[in-house]
Amino acid sequence: MQPEHKETIDRHQGLGQINIRKRQAPVRKDYESDPKRAWIIDSARTSSDQIDANHPIHGHVVFGTGIPASQAVSVHKAVGGESDFPCPGEILAAAIASCLDTSTRMIANLLGINLKYLAVKVDLGVDIRGTLMMEKSVPVGFQRVNISYDLKTSDDVKDGQLETLMKAAERSCVILETLRNPPNINLVRNSQIE
Repeated sequence: MQPEHKETIDRHQGLGQINIRKRQAPVRKDYESDPKRAWIIDSARTSSDQIDANHPIHGHVVFGTGIPASQAVSVHKAVGGESDFPCPGEILAAAIASCLDTSTRMIANLLGINLKYLAVKVDLGVDIRGTLMMEKSVPVGFQRVNISYDLKTSDDVKDGQLETLMKAAERSCVILETLRNPPNINLVRNSQIE
């Protein structure tokens, strides 16, 4: 973890127990009175500012608005890259895992469930021949998503509460729900010949 990220997390932990219901109350009220304010935009961007545009196996991505994270990215070895930095598929797997993880933490807090341990593992499977355009019958894109939870709670949690927690966390996970119900995609192409 980057030091500035750890400092931010430690600062929040130092404030004591976080009550999600209390933190969400004013924003929920705001969204009820003006639903347009509930729309947010999450963004990431790449550019050749850091890595020459003609370098074919590495890139650079910046994501986040609070404390932006900057990450070198790599093309996967399976298509001729190096896999020496996170690949886009790994970043997608991380997005699913982190979204389900944080959704679980927030829902547990709302339900008053004490989590003793939480881990989410995501494996994405793809037949790479599709992206290499080797076989027309093989689609481009991940064909399999395997997600596993490892969740431990305090002894006073009833079985029904645990099932409620897990179902609510899945339903609240924006990334998982986006994959289950894909949005319309607007792609704008800007090109110039210089």
